[in-house]
Amino acid sequence: MDTTAPAYTIGECARRSGFTMDTLRYYERLGLIDDVARTPTGQRRFSDEHLEWLGVLKCLRDTGMPVEQMCRFADLARSGDHTIDERIALLEDHRTAVDARMADLVAKRDYLLGKIDYYRSVRPQT
Repeated sequence: MDTTAPAYTIGECARRSGFTMDTLRYYERLGLIDDVARTPTGQRRFSDEHLEWLGVLKCLRDTGMPVEQMCRFADLARSGDHTIDERIALLEDHRTAVDARMADLVAKRDYLLGKIDYYRSVRPQT
């Protein structure tokens, strides 16, 4: 890590990334976050590059990508440009799963709207 670049404590990184400190530690143990610098006393120091990467991980997590797939994506990203086609395929598969969940939610929302309309039509007028 460049020593002239900003270095963020785990608390600051948590605030900036939207992850909890426990999640950051967990992701580091899994290998989703790597090359985290340490102070001489062992405190983590995150960089701007870590925050950018955490933005990617947050999107993947928030859209429901399983941790195993996130780890695979991280491994591919670290392996270099020769893995771009694999990364595209992984992300396309994930997008397909997200699209299916969205369609399912839309159908369920439409069902709820129908129930609301029904109950409004049959409720006693006061």
